[in-house]
Amino acid sequence: MQEKFLPFFPLNLVVYPDENLNLHVFEPRYKQLIHDCIEQNTNFGIPSFINEEVAAYGTEVKIVNVEKTYDDGKMDIKTKGVQVFKVLSFDQKTQEKLYAGGTVEVIPHEEVAPEEVSRELISNLKKLYEIIKVGAAINIQSFKVLSYQLAHKIGLSLEQQYEMLKISSEHDRQLYLLDHLKSSIPLMEEMERTKEIIRMNGHFKNLDPLDF
Repeated sequence: MQEKFLPFFPLNLVVYPDENLNLHVFEPRYKQLIHDCIEQNTNFGIPSFINEEVAAYGTEVKIVNVEKTYDDGKMDIKTKGVQVFKVLSFDQKTQEKLYAGGTVEVIPHEEVAPEEVSRELISNLKKLYEIIKVGAAINIQSFKVLSYQLAHKIGLSLEQQYEMLKISSEHDRQLYLLDHLKSSIPLMEEMERTKEIIRMNGHFKNLDPLDF
C-alpha cells in the first residue's frame, strides 16, 4: 500500500475520484493551505467531517484552477478528486502551519463491474427519475467509474455516501447503489400515490356504483 503525507481540508461532504468540486476558500488556514499547494504543486486531502468529527476516509484532490482571488485573499477554486485514502495520522498543525495534515494510505479501487449490474443500476435510476419527474438523460458510456458519478444523484444521505467511499470494488459499489434504489423506488411510488390522492381531494369524481 502507498503511503504519503497530505495537508487536510476537512469538509462536511464526500468527494469521489474524478468528481469536480468548486470551493470558496475564506478561512486563513485554508487560504494558506491553497497557497502552499499551488506554490509546491501538490495536492491536498478532503477527509469527510461527519457527526462532528473527522472521519477515517477521504479523497485526495488536485487544484485545477483558481477562478478568482478577492482583495482580502479569499479564493474561488476548481478542484478534482484523484483517489481515496485512509487517514493513518492526523496532526492539528503541521510544520508551523495553520492547517492540519497527516499520513494517509492510498486505497486502490477497481473501475469495472459486470455489465448486467451496470445496466440494472441505470434502469432503476431511470425508473426513479420517471417517478419523481426528473428529466435527466443518462448515458452509461459517458461515465468512467459509474458508481462515483451516480452517488450524488440518487438521494444517498451523507453517511451513505461515506459508506460507499470506503468500498474499493466497483462491483460492490454498484450493488450498494442498486440496493438503495430498490428500497427507495417503492417508497417514492407510494409518496406519489399519496400526493395524487391529496390533489384529488375536493374535486368532482366519477365513481363506479358499488354492487352489493
